[in-house]
Amino acid sequence: MHPAEHRGLRELYVTARQLRQHWRKLADRLDAVGAAGAEELRAGSEEARTLLSELTDVTAARGLHGKPAAQGFGARLAGIRSTLVDPTLEVNQALRLALLDVQHVVTMLGYLARLAARREDEELRAFLVAWEERLRAHEDVLRTLAIGLGDSPDEAIAPSTPGVGGRAGHGLAAKLGTVGEWLDGRAGRSSDR
Repeated sequence: MHPAEHRGLRELYVTARQLRQHWRKLADRLDAVGAAGAEELRAGSEEARTLLSELTDVTAARGLHGKPAAQGFGARLAGIRSTLVDPTLEVNQALRLALLDVQHVVTMLGYLARLAARREDEELRAFLVAWEERLRAHEDVLRTLAIGLGDSPDEAIAPSTPGVGGRAGHGLAAKLGTVGEWLDGRAGRSSDR
């Protein structure tokens, strides 16, 4: 196995674990605020769980193991993001950022399938291509949901996290945005002179 493939498969463990954890937690938050997307996030999280389970056997047969280091790192990344970033986001922002999780995994699967094909490992290539297609379906649905929020601007800008923490985080982010707009306005007026 080429080092690019070895590293890529370990990265797949990390990114798939991050997708699994982040989407599951975000689904619970969106459910709690009554926002769209929770059901799709939960379904995608379960798909990532299944991918990780199947990937363990596929990579072990090739002498590569993704536990505990690779999968543990993905869980830590998702935990940090869920704790620090998500509470400050609006629903539309949370869905668009969640979309990046699955886009990363889908891209990794396609890349790894090419590497496996180059090495003529048809079994691994077929496994990766099948998973690329399965997760691309979740990517497409989530993208459609995120774009569709443009038709519901009030829902789009609602806090993505329930309770006081969500309102506080969302309020802080709005204040920072206001400061940024003020600075940009001042800079724009200065450049007009």
